Amino acid sequence: MAGENWTFWLNMTNFALGMITVLALVVVFVAVGWDLLVLKVHKTRAMDRIDEELQAMLHAGSHSLSVPGLGLTMADGGEKIEPSEAEASDEKSRK
Repeated sequence: MAGENWTFWLNMTNFALGMITVLALVVVFVAVGWDLLVLKVHKTRAMDRIDEELQAMLHAGSHSLSVPGLGLTMADGGEKIEPSEAEASDEKSRK
């Protein structure tokens, strides 16, 4: 370089590159922190949803589960069999 101020421009270039590096690190740390925060919030909500689904399954009835795409499914894969009229009347007379 012909001028005497080449050290000034060298220092300015180093300063600019340092600022760009610091800015990039801040962006990365903010992005990672944001992702971790979102993950924690969604995990908490998912746990609440799982608890609600478990309570619904326990109160729904024996061996049945309502699946949105399939309708009412049975735990053993079969169809629900209603008791016959004779068995139902026997149970009523026993009580």
